[in-house]
Amino acid sequence: MSSNELLYLSQADVSAVGLTMSEIIDALETAFREKGEGRTEMPPKPGIHPGGEDNFIHAMPAYIPALKSAGIKWVSGFPENAARGLPYITGLLILNDSQTGLPVSVMDCVWITAMRTGAATALSARCLARAESSVAGVLGCGVQGRTNVEALNVLFPLKRVVAYDIEPKAIQSYVRDIETRFGVEVIPVKTPREAVTGCDLIVTAGPILKKPHATIKAGWMDEGAFASLVDFDSYWHPDAMQETSKFCTDDTAQFLHYKEVGYFQNTPPLHADLGELVIGTKPGRETPEERTMTANLGLALDDMAVAPLIYRKALEKGIGTKLPL
Repeated sequence: MSSNELLYLSQADVSAVGLTMSEIIDALETAFREKGEGRTEMPPKPGIHPGGEDNFIHAMPAYIPALKSAGIKWVSGFPENAARGLPYITGLLILNDSQTGLPVSVMDCVWITAMRTGAATALSARCLARAESSVAGVLGCGVQGRTNVEALNVLFPLKRVVAYDIEPKAIQSYVRDIETRFGVEVIPVKTPREAVTGCDLIVTAGPILKKPHATIKAGWMDEGAFASLVDFDSYWHPDAMQETSKFCTDDTAQFLHYKEVGYFQNTPPLHADLGELVIGTKPGRETPEERTMTANLGLALDDMAVAPLIYRKALEKGIGTKLPL
């Protein structure tokens, strides 16, 4: 690439690059190892909330020296978009040259956001879940319900997915998609409890809400289970969260920032963040019986771990549109 041009990658371009979930998980592990060692730079993400507090647009910058990655994601989440026929999550990512600061690529971030979020769940689960976990419960059969299962299927011997959604049509589509792509049995259920009790791995993937609906009650989550709160604590009653032995996140500073602005008001004390778990300064699962949980926030670190891989593969394959600066 010339120093006076950048590569634009549309959503279709980003997907066409062909990056695998396994590659994304490996990249995130490198990023969180760097984070655990104190070598990354990632300020808490500022945000605005046009039209209501459950809508958000966030600015997410990060720098990962080991991956020579620096840049920012500008991402929005509008829960009412589904009724408009629009995606919940949209946005763009800018990747900069870490030596010169020049922007080298602008890319759609929808595919990246979906995939790296699933990868972060799987990386957390490798530290916190039982290695033999084979039954996943998914509450919310949208994009994240799919990519989280895709990522968990890379690291765990998944045999069955129990799926719940408030929209029956969403469950029908989900069953077809997951069974076709991954050869995993999917059992649709009519109540949230059926997607929690009896599951080794639980993923709640509804919209992020400042005021949780707290559907999942104490006594539903089995001993030995792991839960990933993709939708923050929206799905979980405080009493259910208090049953966990270890409550974790992906970044302590940003978790505390979210508490200050009104989220996570009734969660257990933090045990560790993902960087600490990856490098072993804080223990992950220690007994087969303990319940474990992570509320990953979705970090710029995740995006900047993936963006350089997308960019390099796009250059190699001649994908994208070169634009003048």
